[in-house]
Amino acid sequence: MQESIPMSAKDNSPKFSIKTGAPENLKSDCIVAGVFEESRLSATARALDKASKGRIAAALKSGDMTGRAGSTLLLRELPGIAAARVLLVGLGKQDEFAEKAYRDAVAGAIKAVGNTAARDALIALTEVKVGKRSADWNIAQAAIVAGDALYRFDRMKSRADNPPKLGGIGFLADSAAAAKGLKQGNAIARGMALARDLGNTPSNVCTPAYLASQARQLARSYGFKCKVMDKAACEKLGMGSFLSVAKGSDKPPVFIELRHDGGRKGEAPIVLVGKAITFDAGGISLKPPADMDEMNYDMSGGGAVIGAFRALGELGLKLNVVGLVPACENLPDAHANKPGDIVTSMSGQTIEILNTDAEGRLILCDALTYAERFKPAAVVDLATLTGACVIALGHHPSALYANDDKLAQALEQAADHAWDRVWRMPLWDEYQEQLKSGLADMANIGGRAGGSITAACFLARFAKRYPWAHLDIAGTAYRSGRESKGSTGRPVPLLVQYLIEREGQR
Repeated sequence: MQESIPMSAKDNSPKFSIKTGAPENLKSDCIVAGVFEESRLSATARALDKASKGRIAAALKSGDMTGRAGSTLLLRELPGIAAARVLLVGLGKQDEFAEKAYRDAVAGAIKAVGNTAARDALIALTEVKVGKRSADWNIAQAAIVAGDALYRFDRMKSRADNPPKLGGIGFLADSAAAAKGLKQGNAIARGMALARDLGNTPSNVCTPAYLASQARQLARSYGFKCKVMDKAACEKLGMGSFLSVAKGSDKPPVFIELRHDGGRKGEAPIVLVGKAITFDAGGISLKPPADMDEMNYDMSGGGAVIGAFRALGELGLKLNVVGLVPACENLPDAHANKPGDIVTSMSGQTIEILNTDAEGRLILCDALTYAERFKPAAVVDLATLTGACVIALGHHPSALYANDDKLAQALEQAADHAWDRVWRMPLWDEYQEQLKSGLADMANIGGRAGGSITAACFLARFAKRYPWAHLDIAGTAYRSGRESKGSTGRPVPLLVQYLIEREGQR
């Protein structure tokens, strides 16, 4: 029986705004300005220093701060400055200042302000030039980073732990592009928050039915179309591969379809497909006990699709977008798939299941076949698919596979802009040899060598009728560790930026 837990967490997202004017005259509980090494002041820091008759320069001269990256110095009630506090944030060497340093500086500023009693803050770091990035990029990234830094998931606790006091954050800017950047950054931050909430909700609550309820709620809020197909509907469609994974669980599977019809009628949509195994014990090929508690995050692909739709609703993009989320559990019982079983996919291709823990591809393949009915302009699937991906790339980029160079390049460009990076991997025919089966059309695993690649090659067999890309997010969708584990909300920024750029191309 499902626990009696609220279906959705209260929205505690910070309120973002753009502020203009002389920084010394802007009222706030705290204004944040940057300082490079060798005591080089940013424009706002110089203005504050002048208004306070050299108090900032004096603090730096005393050695209290050097501008080293990651350092901070809090000054209170400086004369001539309307803000109650001034927080100086070290930016490191000016000629080496780049994207990571910028994001780290914003995150460090939010953390430092959060350690004070300030209820609002004004962030002036957005004025600092970051390589070739534009002003709207600075604002968007600041909003994304601030939303990430202030995110908390404590609704499963009897009492919240140190909830953030910061309710409002202003970004200092005088560019017309700032409003656009803030709108996009805020939408992405909210989409990430939803994806993280879904990922962090434990599997005794976040069941397939729960995901369906969240999708319906989202559809009502933003005017999307939502269809939820039950087991009988999936059987009628011939989704034998997807349904085989669900057999070992008493939680009924669902297949969720979300539609945003923001583009021209009849225009080919972008289809996003997200793996949503709400808990993965491995089935009969049982996972080892260590870290199995993290397997509620195996629905992160589906959670990211739903999160991206929230951002899509916030932005109201003039695109047609379809979200497909096959959702079920992968558990062992007398009805579960067994190694050696052969199932028939929706495409009619047969699959010999050599390892029941390679289940993500079994649910995605039917979703990829279902996507054909939309005659899509492109299909992007995302899944916490393989541990082999983590071994290959670690936790920084997601792995990107594609059967279309133009689509791959568009995703790489969006990933760079969103700073939600990817690394393209090979999808060569030689790897298909590892999926051969003597008894069926293919096996569901290809051995230890190139495990992430052969998983992608398996999916490629079901995506031949449209431009397709696969994102293996096993290393990027969540963090591990008893106290540090939690969803990252990735790759929502990448997906949303890709959709933004697709709209721009129209």
